[in-house]
Amino acid sequence: MTRIDLQAHKKIYFASDFHLGYPDPATSLARERRVVAWLDCIKHDAQVIFLVGDIFDFWFEYHNAIPKGFIRLQGKLAELSDAGIEIILFTGNHDIWIFDYFTKEMGIRVFRDPQQYVVQSGATSTSFYVAHGDGLGPGDYGYKALKRIFENKVCQWAYSWVHPHVGIALANWWSGSRKDEKRIRRELQPRGENEWLLNHSREVEQELHHDYYIFGHRHLLLDLKVAENSRYLNLGQWCYDNEESNHYATFDGNTATLIKFE
Repeated sequence: MTRIDLQAHKKIYFASDFHLGYPDPATSLARERRVVAWLDCIKHDAQVIFLVGDIFDFWFEYHNAIPKGFIRLQGKLAELSDAGIEIILFTGNHDIWIFDYFTKEMGIRVFRDPQQYVVQSGATSTSFYVAHGDGLGPGDYGYKALKRIFENKVCQWAYSWVHPHVGIALANWWSGSRKDEKRIRRELQPRGENEWLLNHSREVEQELHHDYYIFGHRHLLLDLKVAENSRYLNLGQWCYDNEESNHYATFDGNTATLIKFE
């Protein structure tokens, strides 16, 4: 496990699923401003900020180009990183093609797979298992097969030769085509004990205890019991205007809590 020594009066923050770029530039820009306002609000006591995937609705880093836009978020992340706040970014199923741009330009570490952390706060140790959540748990075999294609180096190299005008437009069309209202309602239905990330957490818990399992991806606010003294928190989302939107989690050295950004 990676150890984080939490300083006095400092906190760790978690947020996910901004889906910047969706569904149109004007709506995305308003959301981006809201995310930047949130980052401004937490920077006074943030020691580590976890961005837990699907920060962008689509992202592909070409050799000499990145998607246009999102400059306010990038500037704010660079400012926070330069100020000594550690930022850890997980790729999601929509921004799976983040490569090394954020690391080289802003010093942000990028992870594709679940990571384990132990946070030491005084005499208290708290363990975390953090991942976006896509492709984990039972079922969803179609997506898992698709993810292997998306992560294939040869496929990524081939896509990089598609001109950005075409590649980005194609990806935005694909993403938008999978967000019809009926599909969104179906995916946002809570599944109780059948939540696949809850089941994944319980499988991991049998091998190694974690106090908290932190995921995005589901777009639901969830706080579920994994085992005795172990909980699964899902961070909700920022891309749909409903009761699940504009939430984040904070850890103060004792307790992880889901909070709505007003």
